[in-house]
Order: sequence, then structure tokens, then C-alpha cells
Amino acid sequence: MMDDATFMRAALAEAQVAGLQGEVPVGAVVVKDGRVIGVGRNAPIGTHDPTAHAEVQALRAAAATLGNYRLDGCDLFVTLEPCAMCSGAMLQARLRRVVFGAREPKTGAAGSVLNLFQVAQINHQTHVTGGVLADECAGLLADFFRQRRDEHRQRAIPLREDALRTPEARFIDLPDFPWEPRYVADLPPLAGLRLHYVDEGPRDAPLTWLCLHGIGTWSYLYRHMIPVLTAAGTRVVVPDLIGFGRSDKPKRTDGHTLAWHQQVLQALVEHLDLQQTVLVAHDWGGVLGMGLPMAAPGRYRGLLAMNTGHLASAALMAASTPRGGGIGRALGAEHPALSETQRRAYDAPFPDTGHQAALRALSAPPLGNDTFADSVPPPLQPFWREDWKGQSRLVCTAGGERGTRELQERIKGCPEPLWLSEAAYWIPEHGPEIAHWALEQFGG
Repeated sequence: MMDDATFMRAALAEAQVAGLQGEVPVGAVVVKDGRVIGVGRNAPIGTHDPTAHAEVQALRAAAATLGNYRLDGCDLFVTLEPCAMCSGAMLQARLRRVVFGAREPKTGAAGSVLNLFQVAQINHQTHVTGGVLADECAGLLADFFRQRRDEHRQRAIPLREDALRTPEARFIDLPDFPWEPRYVADLPPLAGLRLHYVDEGPRDAPLTWLCLHGIGTWSYLYRHMIPVLTAAGTRVVVPDLIGFGRSDKPKRTDGHTLAWHQQVLQALVEHLDLQQTVLVAHDWGGVLGMGLPMAAPGRYRGLLAMNTGHLASAALMAASTPRGGGIGRALGAEHPALSETQRRAYDAPFPDTGHQAALRALSAPPLGNDTFADSVPPPLQPFWREDWKGQSRLVCTAGGERGTRELQERIKGCPEPLWLSEAAYWIPEHGPEIAHWALEQFGG
């Protein structure tokens, strides 16, 4: 038999979805005869409707299910003590019971500020139970508002005069990319530039995935892998390199050196104190990232390099530049299943030529070469050949056999690569399959 906690967890699930959509995370369900007949979550912001509280949404859904605005014999479960508006709606609906989780000391109308349910003059009396899964409900709200405060503080970082910042409006309603942006600007190599990163999953996870994007792309590249990896209880950190994504974009091209980007990433790893890390990299993100374990080998336990030995062809790189039509067009040509909105999401960071200095600077393979073996700095090669102690896995699409095989031969203990003959170049677009495979390989 289902109890109050079971239905409150159903309401919590709705609250979590609301939080991911940028709403205050409150959820509600209406139950009749042990069966959920209506669900609701906060939606005032998205619907531009001040009455779209979770409770009202759930009441509307339940009334539609029953075909009656009277909800006799029904119980409503909500994660936060209802306000006066919602309490009034519940009384009008003739609910049998109202069960809430966390108390609301500022606007609660079920006992905290006032108690509409105990007004004797009202001709219907609804029984109220509070405090069910109160800690979980309150914790969800506390986490949401803490992230919101952090976001406001981070967005207040001033913009350097020699850089541009893509307007936030370009990143609204990105398909399949619900994660709250995080920023840092006080790392010494940044010199005040603002760097964006995604950081999802528990901070004390047994495994952390540091995912680096490659040519022309940004953290959006990993949107299909992040949910699979976090669902397994692991942590995922995905930075936008300076000049890409939500990170600041210097106006000049001459600052985009391999060494400087490596310094920025190394400082970010230290700032976040990443441990038990698998370095995940696509295309020249691998050339860039493979210097990190050499600087701090104790932080890393694995390498997952995708097309790092198979850097994009000159034609493909040219197509991803502004003159070639942009990265969204290039990805769409390689991955026909991409929708038009997904293609636009890839182009979102680059509204005009002023924001595209990094694309121009990095529109050729690193150091002007076309394989990892040629472009990796010489000091790095002995480390990977002789001193690397972690697991390594290489993934390659058609056409990159030579470079990937060369890379395999230069990494100590590297097994046979995974050959994806039918896959398109940007491997993380096949995210769920690759993420599940990676979890099997690295024991996440």
C-alpha cells in the first residue's frame, strides 16, 4: 500500500523538473483511491502566469481527469507549504487532505503565516499534514536558491575591454541542455576573462569525467553524454575553452596558443580539485588536454580520446569557420539527424565575426599538422610512452586509422581502439552509446 512518502516523492520528481526549467522547484500531485490523477510543477516564469503554481497545475489536471471541478475524496501532495492563493483553490476544490513537505515561513498559509484551513467560517474543512519528507523538499529548494545566488554573482564578473561576451539571450531554450551555467574568472591564466563550465554530479563521486570539446564546438557537444554519466553517480565537468561557448571571447586571434589554453585548463582542474579523473577529449581537444595528466598525474586515472589521432580534414575545418557557413552547418552535413534548432545551438556562441576570433585562430590543426603524432609537443611524448599509469581508450571514425594507430603506439598499455566505421566525425553526438561504453570501460 502506498503511503504519504511515496506520493511526496512523486511530487519531488515534478519539483526537480521545475528546477531544471528555471522555475522555483515545487511539485504537486493529486491522488484519488491510491492513484495519481493529476500532476503539476511550478511554471509562472515559463507561462507568464502568476497563478501557475504547482498546486494549481495539479488541481487543473485532476479536475480534467475526473471531468469535475469538485475533487471530493482527493488528496493533494505538495513539496512546499501552499500560499494563500493555492490554499483557497484547494478549499474550493473540496479536497479531503493536503499534505506538504517543507514549511514556508514567509507566505505559508497552512500554519506558518496563517492557516486558512482552520477558519471555521469556511464551509469546507480540509485536513492538513505537514513535514512529510521535509528535509528533502527543503534541501531541493536550498540548492536551487544557492545556485541562483552563485549564478547572479558569477554573471556580475566584469568584461575585459579587449574581449566580447555572447549575450545570454543566445542560450535561452537550448535543446537538451538544461544545466545551470557556472563561471570562474579569478584563475591567474585567465587574467580576468570569464570561463564557463558545466559541473554536474556529486563532488565526492568515485569518478570524474573532464570533457574537452574540439574544433569549433563547445560544451553543447557533450549534452547526450552528461545525463548518462551523472545517472551512474559520477561527476561530469565540461568547460568551454576561452573563445568558445559561454566563455569570454578575446577580440584578437594571437592569444590562442596551445600552451595558454593548457594553462587555463590546468588552473581549472586545480580550482575544482578534480580527483579520480578520466580525461575525455574530442579531436584537437585531445591534443590540448593530454598535457594535463603530465602536470598532475595523481589526479587522473584514465584517458578517453575520440578522433584525437584523426584530426578533422582541412575541408571540414574550413566548413566550420564563419566563412564556410559555421559549425552548425558543418555538423549538420556530417550528422543529418541534427535538427535545425540543434544546429543553431552550435552556432549560438558566435553571433557575428567579432565573436569568432577563436574560430579563425583555431581553424587549422594544432601547430599546423594533421595527426596527433606530429602535433603533440615533444616533451609530452615520453610521458605517455613510458610514465602513464592510467587506463586508455581510443575511439575513431572512418578515415582516421593511420593517425589513431600512431597514437595507440605512443601510449603505454593502450589496447586496440574502438573503430566506428559507420559513425560521423563528431563522436559525442552518438552520446548515450559512447557514455554507456565508457562506463563499462572505466568502471563508473
